[in-house]
Amino acid sequence: MKNMTLKNIADAVGGELHTENIGAGIDAYATDALGVVIDSRKVESGYVFIATRGERVDGHSFIDSVFLKGAVGVICERAPENPKGAYILVKDSFQALKDAAEFYRRQLDIKVIGITGSVGKTSTKEFVASVLSKGFNTLKTEGNFNNEIGLPLTVLRIRSDCEAAVLEMGISDFGEMHRLSKIAKPDICVITNIGQCHLEKLGTRDGILRAKTEIFDFMSRDGKVCLNGDDDKLVSIKEVNGTVPVFFGMGKDNDIYADNYVNKGLDGSEMTIHIKDGNAVEEFRVSIPLLGGHMVYNALAAAAVGTMLGMTPQQISMGISDVEPVGGRSHVIKTDRLTIIDDCYNANPVSMKAAIDLLVQTHEGRRTAILGDMFELGENEASLHSEVGAYAADKEIDVMICVGKLSVNMYNAAKNKGDTTKKIYYYESKEQMLSEIDKLIEKGDTVLVKASHGMEFDGIIKRLLA
Repeated sequence: MKNMTLKNIADAVGGELHTENIGAGIDAYATDALGVVIDSRKVESGYVFIATRGERVDGHSFIDSVFLKGAVGVICERAPENPKGAYILVKDSFQALKDAAEFYRRQLDIKVIGITGSVGKTSTKEFVASVLSKGFNTLKTEGNFNNEIGLPLTVLRIRSDCEAAVLEMGISDFGEMHRLSKIAKPDICVITNIGQCHLEKLGTRDGILRAKTEIFDFMSRDGKVCLNGDDDKLVSIKEVNGTVPVFFGMGKDNDIYADNYVNKGLDGSEMTIHIKDGNAVEEFRVSIPLLGGHMVYNALAAAAVGTMLGMTPQQISMGISDVEPVGGRSHVIKTDRLTIIDDCYNANPVSMKAAIDLLVQTHEGRRTAILGDMFELGENEASLHSEVGAYAADKEIDVMICVGKLSVNMYNAAKNKGDTTKKIYYYESKEQMLSEIDKLIEKGDTVLVKASHGMEFDGIIKRLLA
């Protein structure tokens, strides 16, 4: 890790460096750390370990063990009683993590793509990384490591052979994106959309727009911006730091747009991508292996980023066709009894409706939707759940199962539609529903499972698989 010596790290995090017991062969001014982690299980020889205090575990209790593994140093909030190596004493280990990542980012000469938005961040990250991997050695955010702990850890995973990094950036309040941008310093900023997430703290979609666009605060001087041109809030952004955004979407007024869309159900879709270049337009056909019409926007964002970095249509098309599903996000699982659409990682009104549309497009057995509570929707949470319930009731769904205290609004709205052809059930808790699931699900069903992460619907997926 370039310039990540103990002395430089200590200066970057504002810590007090103690080298009285520094290991043999380690120079605090010349030895670069080979890695920086907060999980003692991931420590390898040459690594720096940051001891953090968690709700259940205090990393300080593992300091002795990481030195036995060959750690070159430790960052900690209290001095070890019998230090077995060099340590950096700080007031706040989590702040030190962010400061160390910010310093390290400044040492890197790579292209960083920052991705945010209300819906589709993770899927878009996967599409962009898949496209860029066809031309660059690319690192991407693992899972959903997109917050003020996950993002710096991802930055600290970048190594010298990396040419591009695709970073997912998630927030729930004002100021968070500002701090994430300060660490990531993105060269390309992608915003997928402005939906109805985190209304509890951000208030309105205008508030969400203001919070998400904090990503521009530390964008590189010659940075580029890539926005969903079909989003009514994002299209209002005319320039960023003197740069005109590149817009993508289905509308032909976008810089990059798609048409001739063919939905292939559980087998994904196909479309033609058009890329404007002055008065000329380049077009090429692509296959999207992931199901759902909303995947079109993820693919278009990836095409936009790839174009910005000089990739060919062939590379872009290959990257889109090679993208792999992420668990919990429109992931289709087929068993000998059921087809399961695992979309239980998170939910808001926009993504819930998109998932329902996805279920309607399937043609295998009964269409069954297990829908749960959506969190952080603020004072309008009841009406937003009702809106989703009414929407689902209007669709060709055979069975609708609403789970959770907020989802009673979803259930009531669906029942009020008076459609007697649908079977609509309500359970206050996941446990109550699971106790009767054998009565609700039939062999041959296609089952959508969708709720906010806090509902822990992954337990339903496990039960269905069993």
